[in-house]
Amino acid sequence: MSEERAVLRVLQLSDPHLLADPRGRCRGRVAMGALHHAWQQALAQLGQPPDLLLISGDLCQDESLGGYVRLRELLERWAVPTALLSGNHDHPGLLRAALGRWAWIAPAVVPLAGWQLLLLSSHRPGSVAGWLEPAQLAWLEHQLQAGQGPALVALHHPPVPIGSSELDRIGLQEPEGLLQSLLASPRVSGVVFGHVHQHWQGALERPSGAALPLWACPSTLAAFSAVQPCPLGKADWPGGRLLLLSADGTLTTQLLRWPSAQAA
Repeated sequence: MSEERAVLRVLQLSDPHLLADPRGRCRGRVAMGALHHAWQQALAQLGQPPDLLLISGDLCQDESLGGYVRLRELLERWAVPTALLSGNHDHPGLLRAALGRWAWIAPAVVPLAGWQLLLLSSHRPGSVAGWLEPAQLAWLEHQLQAGQGPALVALHHPPVPIGSSELDRIGLQEPEGLLQSLLASPRVSGVVFGHVHQHWQGALERPSGAALPLWACPSTLAAFSAVQPCPLGKADWPGGRLLLLSADGTLTTQLLRWPSAQAA
């Protein structure tokens, strides 16, 4: 990654739901094949590898060491810097054991040539919904105050309602502390998350009147019923999101979609 690059490109993929068995199926599809297909499709649309790959949780459906080893094997082949989040379908200890030397794992700060990517772990053992411990909120507040330059915050669970009664019940619980920190910090240029298996975008209003944008990323495996109209491709297609981080602090995104692989 070059310091001279005017725009950094972060590819966000999400919710691959891998299994220890590389041919294992989740929601009727071979999860490993779907993730590899997603990488190939995203590369074809980007034209070159991204500066960073962010996979925003629900990495391993069966929460097995073997599933995380399968992910590591893919990342070794792809050979790009990678950041990983824990979702409700994850085992943070096994994730770190398998991939701690290969990737940034939430909670963590990823330096990006003037930007900071702040990774949060919203995993809560035994819960489909997410939660951030007070210690992690304090850590985030410290990073926002001590760091410099624009920041992008990433977590698995949506910190705001997206408009689905089913999904909103299993979003981030007690999000008030997080939202207070995000809205109070002028450094935060945006928030990205997974969990909802669909494109979604929204914004919160800061005390200054400026907007804080939020984006959800589609799943590489399967799509849930869309809350917002599908702006690209078909509603049931998998996808990802390209995050463009400009040197002037501007954050823009591009939705990526593709047909499911026939063999997946």
